[in-house]
Amino acid sequence: MKVKIINKSQHPLPQYATSNSAGMDLRANLSEPIVLKPLERKLIPTGIYIALPEGFEAQIRPRSGLALKHGITLLNTPGTIDSDYRGEICVILVNLSADPFTVNDGERVCQMIISAYIPINWEEVEVLGDTERGEGGFGHTGKA
Repeated sequence: MKVKIINKSQHPLPQYATSNSAGMDLRANLSEPIVLKPLERKLIPTGIYIALPEGFEAQIRPRSGLALKHGITLLNTPGTIDSDYRGEICVILVNLSADPFTVNDGERVCQMIISAYIPINWEEVEVLGDTERGEGGFGHTGKA
């Protein structure tokens, strides 16, 4: 599938790291480093703008290495970029560690996954069909 993209950063286009990668890394597009203090959150620009076809979304997800090594993750995860959005992709990074973390220009800050979705139409009813699970919710199987 071809997707139109504008890259206003000086970094390469998002790309898959391996042939079987689901996500493409997005990079910070900064004029100067940003320091995230413990428990602080900031909006990080990427310089990337996309035009997805109707019926597709981009999901923005944390990078596991940043989360494990530095306690850096994304708020509003997964973030959704709708097919009619044309603004810059920016991500909300948060520092969940006890140490400051510096985000540098070009740093890979998140992953973007393109996914199809199916629009639905609600059908309002009085009752829903029975299932084996029924109304069993959180912890209903007895397993932690």
